[in-house]
Amino acid sequence: MAILEVEGLGKTFGSTEVLKDISFSLEKGEAVSIIGSSGSGKTTFLRCLNFLERPDKGIIRVAGETLFDAADPATVKEAVIRRKRLHFGLVFQSFNLFPQYTALGNVMLAKELLAKEQKDYKARRQEIHREIEEEAKELLAQMGLSDRMGNYPHQLSGGQCQRVAIARALALKPDILCFDEPTSALDPELTGEVLRVIRELADQNMTMIIVTHEMAFARDVASQVIFMDEGVIVEQGTPEQVFEHSREERTRQFLSRFTQG
Repeated sequence: MAILEVEGLGKTFGSTEVLKDISFSLEKGEAVSIIGSSGSGKTTFLRCLNFLERPDKGIIRVAGETLFDAADPATVKEAVIRRKRLHFGLVFQSFNLFPQYTALGNVMLAKELLAKEQKDYKARRQEIHREIEEEAKELLAQMGLSDRMGNYPHQLSGGQCQRVAIARALALKPDILCFDEPTSALDPELTGEVLRVIRELADQNMTMIIVTHEMAFARDVASQVIFMDEGVIVEQGTPEQVFEHSREERTRQFLSRFTQG
């Protein structure tokens, strides 16, 4: 069974139809790269999956559970969606770290807020805090940031901030980890740092959706590639199929920009 199923997803802003009948599925442990020009709908698609934007049409299922159905009012209530958002972890291109918290505090924050909703939180407060802290430290160590846990975002490089953001996204143990152009704000050296971390997660069979302009990386890390243009999926297949044997002229035109010159 697919871990993620998307059927007929649509999103309109004003008179502009940004997503048009998006459908695809993702198997557990699979990584999909989404490529396409700016404005093609890639980021809006990720934001709809994470319920940061509410789709106008379509269905989203994770592990067989219907998280969203535009035709079913019971699935679109904000209180319900807030919990369902936990199935996804999102890494933003601009980090979106909280400046008033250290690296460790940023990774711990969401889990601590959720812990306060537990019935036994007051009785087990210190124990729960220690558990969350230890898990956060392990994640930051995995990101190569053991010596930066007490630093604030302004004391970290862009690559370090993005690795903190990845650790934060992993802290809630999401079913699917989503990356929205995670290296677009970084210089080439720092880009390499972040791409290495994502490759390691792929090697660990983390289920991922990666929006990227790094074509070599998209080809290397993904089990399938999706090319989007003007709000639709134009082409989808293995990296070899999309990059070497594109069926669609629009795909070939897009990829030619990265091979010219």
